[in-house]
Amino acid sequence: MRKIILWTALLLSSLVASVAATSLADLQRGPEVQITGRVIDDATGRPIAGATVGVEGTRETTVTSNNGVYSLTLGRTELGPTAGLTVTMVGYTTVTTPFSTAADLVTLEVRMIAGILTTAGPQPPASPQNARSRNEAAAADLSGPAFQSMVGVGAAGVVGSVSSTAHTRGFGGGNREQYAHIAENDFRSPGDAPLSTFSIDVDRASYSNIRRFLRDGQLPPVDAVRIEEMVNYFSYTPAAPSRQHPFSVTTEVSEAPWRDGHLLMRIGLSSPTSVPEELPASNLVFLIDVSGSMQSPDKLPLVKQSLRLLVDELRPRDRLSMVVYAGAAGVVLPPTSGSEKTRIREAIESLEAGGSTAGGAGLRLAYDLARQSRIERGNNRVILASDGDFNVGVSSDSEMIRLVEQRRSEGTFLTVLGFGTGNLQDAKMEQMADHGNGNYAYIDSLLEARKTLVAEMGGTLLTVASDVKLQVEFNPAHVRAYRLIGYENRLLAAEDFNDDTKDAGELGAGHSVTALYEVVPMGVDSEVEVGGVDPLRYQQPERLASSTPLSPELAFIRVRYKRPGTDSSILLEQPASSRPTPASVDQQFASAVAGFGMLLRDSPHKGLVSVDGILSLARSGRGADREGYRADFISLVERYAALARAEPRPRVGEGDLRR
Repeated sequence: MRKIILWTALLLSSLVASVAATSLADLQRGPEVQITGRVIDDATGRPIAGATVGVEGTRETTVTSNNGVYSLTLGRTELGPTAGLTVTMVGYTTVTTPFSTAADLVTLEVRMIAGILTTAGPQPPASPQNARSRNEAAAADLSGPAFQSMVGVGAAGVVGSVSSTAHTRGFGGGNREQYAHIAENDFRSPGDAPLSTFSIDVDRASYSNIRRFLRDGQLPPVDAVRIEEMVNYFSYTPAAPSRQHPFSVTTEVSEAPWRDGHLLMRIGLSSPTSVPEELPASNLVFLIDVSGSMQSPDKLPLVKQSLRLLVDELRPRDRLSMVVYAGAAGVVLPPTSGSEKTRIREAIESLEAGGSTAGGAGLRLAYDLARQSRIERGNNRVILASDGDFNVGVSSDSEMIRLVEQRRSEGTFLTVLGFGTGNLQDAKMEQMADHGNGNYAYIDSLLEARKTLVAEMGGTLLTVASDVKLQVEFNPAHVRAYRLIGYENRLLAAEDFNDDTKDAGELGAGHSVTALYEVVPMGVDSEVEVGGVDPLRYQQPERLASSTPLSPELAFIRVRYKRPGTDSSILLEQPASSRPTPASVDQQFASAVAGFGMLLRDSPHKGLVSVDGILSLARSGRGADREGYRADFISLVERYAALARAEPRPRVGEGDLRR
């Protein structure tokens, strides 16, 4: 008996000591675990921005900064003694790193290897059958009296029949990406073509699309390279705000870095950034492609993650709706206040891919929904998220454009977001956005989604100037020839400048537009060929220079625009000096981007452009670079250089890599 009592006492004592020790350890641990560190490219050692970082078994995720830094804080109750940190990024192999949760602070450096195309967040593949059933249910809702009363009679009639067979585009059928042909602007003589006229362009899609190709180890197709969109991806130092106009105009003339004796003239338009309180109420209708091809991780899963970013930015006075289209079109979220974030997130999570593509039906339905939930004097906009294929129902480009233009005239604009690889219909998507008074962006990562849907959304939602046209008159006394770099699909006839019925680009709050001209000064011996007509007897520059006093002006800049909601344009005029100055930081960087575009296009006008020259200019022009976008460009050029040094790799659908 004494032995039993003794053993019991020893056991209890040991147990108490153990509990005490455990309790002490638990007390010493905090209630939360912080996981922090950096994500870097294993080959280059450079930080990776925009990678998605999460912990397995939890819903907490974050995105790496431009320096590749991440930080996550999780409750200790969510974690076991060990956990796995998962990092995903488009163009890299997904990495999962195990770690102990014993400490309150865990620091992990993650090295990623370029390779398998993946994207944010581990996403299980959707079942085409389940997705089709869900889409059928959404389409079936259109026949109900509640929906018909909301969108009007005939709304259900736009819904096509659900395809019985899932049609997957871009899987196993080769690359089907399509880009509109670009014939680069040639040099013109001011003697026979003194005026250069074009509509401004605020699209940015080309740059992020090019970045996607290069990160995947391929050169982009030549026609995917739109130099003006590359240059305009970046912001430049704005001029002092104008008191008379909603934007300011800057000009700078310096020596062109790729040809001796040539000049580079930069024209910049910039508008002040608005604060969220100044933005009008928004009626946003997301039109989401959930067809079979959208199953890949860089498509619908990335769309969903992008939408989650936007939810946090919605205000109570904003409305958000969601329409999906596959074999049929349906409403998954009727107009909902921005305050009902849980409801919106649940609708986002319900999205699955499967079926063919009834793009035309979806577009009509989205516009009808936008019309019924219209906000007077608000921002009424359809936002299309797709890889751009419309192969069921109303699918001809002309029909699409007529519909987009009609609804534009009613005050509902169209923004287009491109996703994915292998089937990107770039030409169609750009055209739709242009005719819809909207912008076109390509989303290749969650960081780009944040840039487009959060950082720059204010400019998208608040238009400060409509139908903005720019016209430059070159002085033949100083200019032998000139060339507009890019903007080939935005050129206008000279008489269109004064025609207020001619549609042109929109400028939003906080937006900037940059245009570059390469100029051959009079008297410079240049090998460039100048297109145009035979020399004119009465417009010869020599005669003009000898008969009139020499003006210090290189060119005269005119801008026409309309204030939103008005029909009559306003004229802004400003000269540009013929005297070049040392290139500013912005001028150096813009010329580096333009030079890289010419190199990617193998442009006949690239002159002395080289990778080393581009990198030198870009590094000199990096400046403060608070957002890190210029550093990202430098990294991209370095990646191109590494590809050029390696075994040549073909462009998509084209020949070998040009060195």
